[in-house]
Formats: sequence, structure tokens, C-alpha cells
Amino acid sequence: MPDWLISVILGLIEGLTEFIPVSSTAHLLIAEKFLSLKEGDIFKSDVFNIVIQGGAVLAVIPLFWKQFSGMIFGLAEQKNRDLLAKLSVAFAITAIGGYILDKRGYKLPDEVEPVAWALIVGGIVIFFVEFAERHRIPSDRLTWPLVVAFGLAQLVAAAFPGASRSGATIMLAMLLGMARPAATEFTFLLGVPSILAAGAWKLFKALRGAEAVEGHDWTYIAIGFVIAAISSFFVVKWLIRYVQTHTFNSFAIYRVIFGIALLAWLGR
Repeated sequence: MPDWLISVILGLIEGLTEFIPVSSTAHLLIAEKFLSLKEGDIFKSDVFNIVIQGGAVLAVIPLFWKQFSGMIFGLAEQKNRDLLAKLSVAFAITAIGGYILDKRGYKLPDEVEPVAWALIVGGIVIFFVEFAERHRIPSDRLTWPLVVAFGLAQLVAAAFPGASRSGATIMLAMLLGMARPAATEFTFLLGVPSILAAGAWKLFKALRGAEAVEGHDWTYIAIGFVIAAISSFFVVKWLIRYVQTHTFNSFAIYRVIFGIALLAWLGR
């Protein structure tokens, strides 16, 4: 398979899965296995993964430009200051926790089985949360306890491959009484600084460690970046409308089926 096509496939997978609750990490790992990528390939490097993830995240900014511009240019308004403060606290919780994990040398396992089980468990959790949601009146209000929960939930995805950052944050927020659309929006907003900061740190470490990325390889990295950005833009735009009138149960079904299929593939 030509390298440019691998870039397109991985960029598309990243863009399609980064912000929906199915785990982009899990899908990229499985794709790497099916494409028979080996250690040393540019497509398995931290640099490639970080850059295409950055593309997926940057695509969110135009869709939430009102909120981001308000936090930059509209701090005279209380609602903008409040959003910036809450976003900063949630980000700080994730950043501190992530730094501790990194200093302890924690790395996500590069194995299919734990990913398969995480997909299944995550699907069951979504079913449970959506069932509980039917018996309560959710609120759009972003309270400080919810802010802390968002920050901690992101660490769950950082520690367990297949957990899904967006899935963990949205489900915990809903379980604590937050409305689905409001939880989804704050998850998307929080993902921008969280993922970009984590990516910048990993990129700094990778380049400082003299990871081999030859000049011509940047062409394939750029292809993956662009594809991830374009696909992510349309997925997020669609999901913002989708959660207004739909539950996440369809994603739960997908997770469970995919997880079971992976276990069957492993011969379990």
C-alpha cells in the first residue's frame, strides 16, 4: 500500500473518531495492526500521531469561535470570564495528572485485548448512563463540581486505551446531572487545550530525543494532518446537532459489537 494512502486512512480514522465516544486511540491501534505497521515506520511515530491529532482538534475552533473569541476578546463579560476560569481549572487538573503519569513512566499498552475490553465496558457504561438520564431532568448549568469531574474524567482516557476521552467526560457529566448537549459542548471546548498541550509536550520530547523523521516524511504527516482536520470538522458539526435529539446508545452498540469482534479475532 502506498504511503500516501496510509496517511489518508490514518488521518481519516483520527478525524472521524477523536470527538465521538468510540476512542480514536483504539481505532488507530487496530488500524496499525491491520496495516502491519512496524516500529520505526513514520506512521507509528509519536510525531505522526501527535500532528494528525492536532489537526483533528484544531478543526473544532472554527465551530466554537464564539466561545473561544469571547474568552480572548470578551473578558469584560462575566459569562466569558466564568467559562475561561472553569476551562482553565479542568485543564489544570488534567495537565497535573497527566504530568504525574508521564513522570512515572506510564505508557498506554500497545495491545488489542485491553482495548477490546475497554470498548465493551465503555459501551455498557453508556447504556447505563443513558438509562439513568431517562429518569431525571438534566441541567445545562456547568457547576464547579462538574468542572472537577471533567478534568478527572480526561485522566481516565489517558490511563486506559479504548476508554475514549469524550466518552468518559460526557458520560460522567451526564451521570452527575448535566444535559447531553451541554456536556458535549464543554467536552469539545476542553479537548482543544488539553489535547494540544499534551501533544506539544510529547512532540517536544520526541524531537528532543532525536526521533528519526526525515524530510520527505513530513509530506505524509501533512497529508494525515489535513485529512484529520477536514473529517473532524464535519464530524463535530454533525455531532453537535445529533446530540440535541439523540442518545449515545448507537455508539454504545457499536462499541460492544466492535469489542466482541476484536476478542473473536484474537481467538478468545
